[in-house]
Amino acid sequence: MDSMKYPCKAGESFDQISLAVYGDEKYAAQLLQANPGYCRRLRFAGGEILNLPVVEVPEEGVGEPASAPWKG
Repeated sequence: MDSMKYPCKAGESFDQISLAVYGDEKYAAQLLQANPGYCRRLRFAGGEILNLPVVEVPEEGVGEPASAPWKG
């Protein structure tokens, strides 16, 4: 299976791309690991092509309690 690619826009950062692609900035570390050649970049110039790793993004609400336990 071919990996997915992402064309960077000028001024984007790994956390912004993570939020746009996966819906959460916490996956920026996986993006960095999949693109070690760009690991020192704080912002992209635009036109760079990143490899998008497959990450398990939990479905909304899965694993979360229906309400806070202390609200019983």
